Amino acid sequence: MVHGYKGVTFQNWARTYGCCPAMYYQPTSVQEIIEVLALARQQNKRVKVVGGGHSPSDIACTDGFMIHMGKMNRVLQVDTEKKQVTVEAGILLADLHPQLDKHGLALSNLGAVSDVTAGGVIGTGTHNTGIRHGILATQVVALTLLTADGTILECSESSNAEVFRAVRVHLGCLGVILAVTLQCVPQFHLQETSFPSTLREVLDNLDSHLKKSEYFRFLWFPHTENVSVIYQDHTNKPPSSSASWFWDYAIGFHLLEFLLWISTFLPCLVGWINRFFFWLLFSKKKENSNLSHKVFTYECRFKQHVQDWAIPREKTKEALLELKAMLEAHPKVVAHFPVEVRFTRGDDILLSPCLQRDSCYMNIIMYRPYGKDVSRLDYWLAYESIMKKVGGRPHWAKAHSCTRKDFEKMYPAFPKFCAIREKLDPTGMFLNAYLEKVFY
Repeated sequence: MVHGYKGVTFQNWARTYGCCPAMYYQPTSVQEIIEVLALARQQNKRVKVVGGGHSPSDIACTDGFMIHMGKMNRVLQVDTEKKQVTVEAGILLADLHPQLDKHGLALSNLGAVSDVTAGGVIGTGTHNTGIRHGILATQVVALTLLTADGTILECSESSNAEVFRAVRVHLGCLGVILAVTLQCVPQFHLQETSFPSTLREVLDNLDSHLKKSEYFRFLWFPHTENVSVIYQDHTNKPPSSSASWFWDYAIGFHLLEFLLWISTFLPCLVGWINRFFFWLLFSKKKENSNLSHKVFTYECRFKQHVQDWAIPREKTKEALLELKAMLEAHPKVVAHFPVEVRFTRGDDILLSPCLQRDSCYMNIIMYRPYGKDVSRLDYWLAYESIMKKVGGRPHWAKAHSCTRKDFEKMYPAFPKFCAIREKLDPTGMFLNAYLEKVFY
């Protein structure tokens, strides 16, 4: 019999949301998960499955049963011929990388954080950058889903294909993901080169940057013209790094946090802070190379509020210039650096923000120095209205104020996803407050 815990408090990584589930489970087998769902049906409880808890929104919160997948974390099979790996959904990508290294394999693209589970990272449409690469869910070739009534479905292009198109970005509302098969590539090294530029130069030459580098992104420093361009590309160079504890931590973290804290009393300092840090840390060319997963992922040091919308790639220039003009017209609205701009290939996953179009993701943040909230509402609302105007779709794991009406406009396949959800979970067992705003 599966054992649950009362009185456990769940908090997401950014400490922006928390909840107290009625019961908290850490199953070690599929059978135990089946038992939890049977109990939930009996007691008419809702169920929420969580992984690494990295989503900055309340998508993982519940007052019902919470299933934490941390103990369902094994590598089940490595097929070196097909270059595919099958894992339990609770494995952290950070634990999967060394296992793939042993077999000379790697994932072709990764998000910035690897303390996330295989089942969770696909469910929210997590992405990185690279116009020839899709969101992480496009690397899924098959998965196993346990539905609300205890049925186990094997999903792939050739089996339950309609469900497969939905479940690769599942929002945690279609059932419990038990196992995931990921398409890998041969292990590779990346060289990262970053160099300073201006917003005008990057926007005027966007196509040429996208052609020049496989994983191109750039950081714009609001209240300035400054941009840091980042190229990541395959290399045979031995690992090397220009990182240093003093610049990364003493300056890039501790001094920055202190200055941002002071700026909560003197918001006019934010523009100066953005310029100062660009000059200090981003105004010179830097290079480093390493195994791909060590270059893709970086340590996210700051607790923060985040918005990240995907817009049609061709709207990049228009949207960024409008955001810049808005900040110039409203000097009281402050924006922390950086605005991170990334690019992703279109796909056919029903609720993927990149559905049927190559996209540009525009990620804005407001840090929380020493856990203190910084006023961000004016910035947030102005950004959202620009994103909506250019046809944007919000990242599922991050803050947004959209409701069903918005999603019906944004996603041509929204009714199809709803029909699949209602069929797989007719009683709404896997819903929560966040998902009710999406579906009702």
